[in-house]
Amino acid sequence: MTNPTQSPIDRQKLQIVETQYWKVILGEDQEYLGRSYVSIKRDCPNLSEVTDLEWADLKRLIVVIESAFKKAFDATHFNWSCLMNDAYKKIPPHPHVHWHMRPRYSHDVTFAGIVFKDLEFGHHYARSNERVLRLPEKQLVQIVEEVRKHL
Repeated sequence: MTNPTQSPIDRQKLQIVETQYWKVILGEDQEYLGRSYVSIKRDCPNLSEVTDLEWADLKRLIVVIESAFKKAFDATHFNWSCLMNDAYKKIPPHPHVHWHMRPRYSHDVTFAGIVFKDLEFGHHYARSNERVLRLPEKQLVQIVEEVRKHL
């Protein structure tokens, strides 16, 4: 969802990194600084269908991306979730294996003129629509560029 007064964000500019089997895209909602989506690049509806090569590639990617966020913003730890619930809100459903990655912070982080506060640190992440933080494309691209420096 974008701000109706703002032009659509170029998703290609939000791609942080791509491997043979996966790609990492920064989410537009930055309630958690660095919130990203890690998606398999082929049509794959179930975790049970991920191949051994894809799992191995994902493991390497997790090491790289977590390290980059630790170096870029001093992330404390990470929440990873693979829910795919929204795919079943549509008829017919079209699930696609992807992960939601939320870096978590035990401290405030100031970046691109914004103070990011992880108000639920040490607890489950919030899913409240009241706290959605939609940033302009310029600031999202700054986050991507900062993380890429540490890949």
